[in-house]
Amino acid sequence: MMKAKAPAATAAEQLELRPGQSLELLKALHILTREGKLNQDSRRKLKQVYHLFQFIEPLLQELSQSPSPEGHAPTLADHGAGKSYLGFILYDLYFKALGRGHIYGIEWRADLVDKSRTLAAQLGFERMSFLNLSVAASADVAELPERIDIVTALHACDTATDDAIAFGLQKHARALVIVPCCQAEVAACLRQGKALQLSRTPLAELWRHPIHTREMGSQITNVLRCLHLEASGYQVTVTELVGWEHSLKNELIIAKYTGQKKRSAAERLRAILQEFGLEQALAARFGL
Repeated sequence: MMKAKAPAATAAEQLELRPGQSLELLKALHILTREGKLNQDSRRKLKQVYHLFQFIEPLLQELSQSPSPEGHAPTLADHGAGKSYLGFILYDLYFKALGRGHIYGIEWRADLVDKSRTLAAQLGFERMSFLNLSVAASADVAELPERIDIVTALHACDTATDDAIAFGLQKHARALVIVPCCQAEVAACLRQGKALQLSRTPLAELWRHPIHTREMGSQITNVLRCLHLEASGYQVTVTELVGWEHSLKNELIIAKYTGQKKRSAAERLRAILQEFGLEQALAARFGL
């Protein structure tokens, strides 16, 4: 006798949604269709956000603990927020139940900011604010508090990632969670032949072909960022966000403030800038 087939798993079951996760939010973000179905592109985006949440949640839990009855109200600024997938899911999974704290979404495209504000109002997510600003312009605006606990930037393009790091340093962030994207500036410098000390050595082969130039520029940029954070008093961990089949921009930088500034990191940062002829272009950005 043939056994009856098990019913197909719903999108919610396939996603292994956490208790209390709002399906209505996922539909409003167009991650789920009105019928609760999930397409491959949405699955990829949601997997990235959920994986990032696994790194951010322990940081929030640590911040939220306090001897006072009400606890600390954590603040988080999400740079290059786009449609605010990350901010909304963080609020839904953590801030909503916590009952305190605030998320700030910073995005330069006005239409996306308007849509996020409308959605937050519809969902009753009162402790979310959205600012129509570039990352570079956000550090000194009155709408943001003087201190921000956690700074995130998921695929903030090119120098916007560096602006997010500068924002975090200025706001005395307890932690930064960064997924860099489109690091073009250093690659442009390499193409212009500014790494004079290496140009006549076999190491110049590392950026002779355009695709290698792009990847080499990306690698150098992220190494410089990590050294800059370590020199500024942060403990840095570098890992993968998700599998490479989901995103080629996959490097995840997590920095937790310890207050111990590594002098060796600053020295190596300066040496790399000098070796690759990047001092004039990048020294000020990295605090040198």
